[in-house]
Amino acid sequence: MKFSLDTWTMRLREHEDRVFLALTLLIGAVVGAVVVAFIVVTGNLGARMYPPGGSPWRRLLVPVAGSLVTGYLLSHYFPNARGSGIPQTKAALFVRGGYIRLRTVLGKFSCCSISLASGITLGREGPAVQVGAGLASVLGRRLGLSPEKVKALIPVGASAAVAAAFNTPIAGVLFSLEEIMGDLHAPVLGSVVLSSATAWMVLHLLLGDEPLFHVPPYQLVHPLEFGVYAVLGVAGGLVSTSFVKLLLGMRAWFLARPKWTQWFQPVAGGLAVGVMGWFVPQSLGIGYQYVGQALNGEMALKAMVLLLVLRLVSTTTCYASGNAGGIFGPSLFIGAMLGGAIGSVAHAVLPQYTASAGAYALVGMGTAFAGIVRVPLTSVIMIFEVTRDYSIIVPLMISNLISFFISYRLQREPIYEALCAQDGIHLPSGETRARQSAMRVERAIRRDVEPFSPQVTAAVALENLRQLGAAAWPVADGDDLIGMITAAQLEGDVDQGASNRPLAQILPATGWSAHDFPHVHADHSLDIALQRMGAMHLDVLPVVRRDNPRRLVGIVTLSDVLGAFGIERSRAAG
Repeated sequence: MKFSLDTWTMRLREHEDRVFLALTLLIGAVVGAVVVAFIVVTGNLGARMYPPGGSPWRRLLVPVAGSLVTGYLLSHYFPNARGSGIPQTKAALFVRGGYIRLRTVLGKFSCCSISLASGITLGREGPAVQVGAGLASVLGRRLGLSPEKVKALIPVGASAAVAAAFNTPIAGVLFSLEEIMGDLHAPVLGSVVLSSATAWMVLHLLLGDEPLFHVPPYQLVHPLEFGVYAVLGVAGGLVSTSFVKLLLGMRAWFLARPKWTQWFQPVAGGLAVGVMGWFVPQSLGIGYQYVGQALNGEMALKAMVLLLVLRLVSTTTCYASGNAGGIFGPSLFIGAMLGGAIGSVAHAVLPQYTASAGAYALVGMGTAFAGIVRVPLTSVIMIFEVTRDYSIIVPLMISNLISFFISYRLQREPIYEALCAQDGIHLPSGETRARQSAMRVERAIRRDVEPFSPQVTAAVALENLRQLGAAAWPVADGDDLIGMITAAQLEGDVDQGASNRPLAQILPATGWSAHDFPHVHADHSLDIALQRMGAMHLDVLPVVRRDNPRRLVGIVTLSDVLGAFGIERSRAAG
């Protein structure tokens, strides 16, 4: 039996919630498999492109050639596949209604594979997020889901990508909510958890149960170490701020160049990496193997300082010039080298009171991640999941918080929002969301109001309403709310000759009773108050207590809400 496309779409809409749940599991499985392919492809190609012990000319030419190829592809075929992928994913969520083209997904996968395999010092995790969100968007649209459901699939795909890329299912959920959505209480929480868990299971089935880094057990040797970790937090905040400002400044310079130069601008990053790789082979690629050495205390102080400086310069140059790749991996690399260097110095000066340099490298990873990406909660959980070491979770929290605070004070705008702003896209900032959530009904409530008594007649109530200039007013017996009466209802009674009819008799017949009247609570947002006013065509709502909806606290009017936003009603109307 053949069904038309309209019939198929209609049936999907009827069972959209079930389809969404099934699609969540499918997205987790598909994204997990794609990320595994991403890891295998970039790892195997990188080993062939610039093998250990290879000739210096290969370390110079391969990054240049790779950036030249990807620059041409990005400029002519995949313009939306540039950069990290996180800003583009957030733009798709907040600006484009969850729309990401399949072409962009394919371009992101292929261009990032070429870039990372050629030694470009960017990460694969950010691109994986865009690929995961893009696959979710494509599948949702192909199945005919509503625009709102397609939009809701973006964080579902993003969480699956992070879970598979880092082998961190909990951090995948937190990152999707904390960074992508900007709301830890988002209604898609259940779907995000399902997709993350599914992607994690696929990763384990295909690659086994291996943590991203193997680290020896660490523990706090002496309370004096808290001071050293605090110093690490300060250094992490300063280095994170320097990284962000340098990247944004260089990117602004490249964006100001003539548009016809865009296709070969990435060569600047490839050349920088190639020159560094000629002299220091360890500076090529993602460098997770060297992070592992730092975590195990197997790297010298001078080597860590050198790699820290080189990675700061090479990553900012590669990203700013338009190469495809993210900053997740580089931030972990930078943090490990910074922490390892500080830990080496501390252990050399106070060997009996400090742990080995590896413990500080571990904390440094989270410190830099929190300072650069600005997701302190995700950074703590991610480092715990990546290393499976809980012993220094408290020093990690302390250092992360200090780094986050310093980075926030010195660079107010988070890096992903700043990158979008450079592209002319202005996302809702964390401060904006915080201000919106802080705008509660309690800021606009009128507590000293006199509700109508149920014994008041329709004529008297109508006259009072006209004097108040309101379209509705609460009716209460003392503090116990009976309902809401509107001017239209009162006018109807007066026109029918029932002007002396008391409100107590009108409300059960035509008004809103205490069981179904529109109302708000003091802790509701002003947005909810406006939505309910619009839905009921009222300019006044009663404010009631949560533990007793019949207990009247006050009222909130449209003028009060506008006034809370700094708008006078008369000016808004004009």
